Amino acid sequence: MNPSPDFGDPAAGDASMVAAQLGREPRGVRAVAHRCPCGEVDVVQTNPRLPDGTPFPTTFYATCPRLTAAISTLESEGVMKQMQDRLADDESLAAAYRSAHADYLARRAELGSVPEIDGISAGGMPSRVKCLHVLVAHSLAVGPGVNPFGDEALELLPKWWERSPCADVLRPGSEA
Repeated sequence: MNPSPDFGDPAAGDASMVAAQLGREPRGVRAVAHRCPCGEVDVVQTNPRLPDGTPFPTTFYATCPRLTAAISTLESEGVMKQMQDRLADDESLAAAYRSAHADYLARRAELGSVPEIDGISAGGMPSRVKCLHVLVAHSLAVGPGVNPFGDEALELLPKWWERSPCADVLRPGSEA
């Protein structure tokens, strides 16, 4: 992995934990964007251009296997379709979602300019709901009140960290 110097606390093993969570070396990681209540990394901030030059619009990337599995369950239950339907019918919700899109773009712009992805955020913003993983990661990284659908999805998620630390998922023989 070629993280920037500010990627987490090396003493805490953040880089190796993220690699274990993903099952591969992460690409373009800039920093830890959020930690799970158990203390492990669950969202990273990525550079808008990967080390190989590929544009990468996903600024906030969920890494915790328990978190991503719980989000996938919501997606399979049709939550995105329900959100999309509400987006079409509720102008104040649509305005809040457009603001989330603008926030995402502004935070990515702080990391660098990548003309190929100008105006493109992630997760379907500002007009579609297509990836709850990105929306939840955005909400976790920046806090409540910015991304309405990320906040809603977080409210629907079980407390993925409660049984044991998330790192236990990655330890052989654990009962996580």
